[in-house]
Amino acid sequence: MWQISFILFGISFCIFAGIMAHDPRTLWSGVSFFWMMVCLAIAMFFLLASYGHWLSSHTVLIWILVILLMAALVCVGLLPAVLVITFFVEGLKVIRHEGRKPANMLSMAFSVMLFGYLAVWPAMGSLGRNLFGTRLYIFISLLAFYVLSLLAIYSLSAVLNLIHLRKRHRADYIIVLGAGLLGDRVTPLLAARIEKGIELLSRNPKAMLILSGGQGPGEDLAEGRAMADYAVQRGVDAGRILVEDKSGSTEENLLFSRELMDGDNPRVILVTTAYHVFRALLLARQQGMKCVGFGAKTKWYFTLNALLREFAGYLSLTWKRHAAAAALMALGMAVIYR
Repeated sequence: MWQISFILFGISFCIFAGIMAHDPRTLWSGVSFFWMMVCLAIAMFFLLASYGHWLSSHTVLIWILVILLMAALVCVGLLPAVLVITFFVEGLKVIRHEGRKPANMLSMAFSVMLFGYLAVWPAMGSLGRNLFGTRLYIFISLLAFYVLSLLAIYSLSAVLNLIHLRKRHRADYIIVLGAGLLGDRVTPLLAARIEKGIELLSRNPKAMLILSGGQGPGEDLAEGRAMADYAVQRGVDAGRILVEDKSGSTEENLLFSRELMDGDNPRVILVTTAYHVFRALLLARQQGMKCVGFGAKTKWYFTLNALLREFAGYLSLTWKRHAAAAALMALGMAVIYR
């Protein structure tokens, strides 16, 4: 049996590798990785079961495996509580450092809703005294499970798209996305993006650096211009810099930057803050632009809150398919409870 399970693991590995090699800018990268790990766990279980007799004569090895298994179970069991506490604490940090704007409340709100879903919502099932109440309870439970699963897959896919075995030494263009200015000065977050772009430029000697960003409210000049000034001050040759200064969104960053490129199929690197990379890649994929993404680091407390904001942006971008999924859930319940 363990041979079959290892064959299934090999197939799942090939599917995952094929997706990552062809185009990882999809949730299928996260889904395929998850199922590859599930197949690996099943294969290891059957392997250990097949050699149980041999293991029985090695007491030390058995205890090591038991301890590892117990540690894994404890980690899985504590994961919900860890998530609630982590998002709550980091949410407090965001509010303290960034203010009480609605966008900064996402981590706190998510921790409260997650706690309610895990600890309070199950008790609400007993309140469904009629068929409508039962249907509503089950539908909301399924919808919440769907969204949480989607968030997990989105996060996993985002991490996988940040992993690169090499720095793409043959890139033709490196696009750095803007992130707002303080008057005419780049912010620390934007500076981190530019520094990452400069690092990649040094590894790709034939590439051009495209600094992309228009002029927003409260800014004294276009972001692209300020970014170019910063890059030149950091020693970048002005002849290797292209400025895109018309855009007002990530979609326009990509669209207008593409207009500055030569050739039908240039090799492109996209640079933005790590939490923003995956959604930017999805938008680039929609526009038919082939590229890979590299992420600049930012503060951890801000990353969690921003990741939730990016996930909300993804839901908005793909709302039709999720509305269809919700409709299928409702239809399925209607058939079951008719």
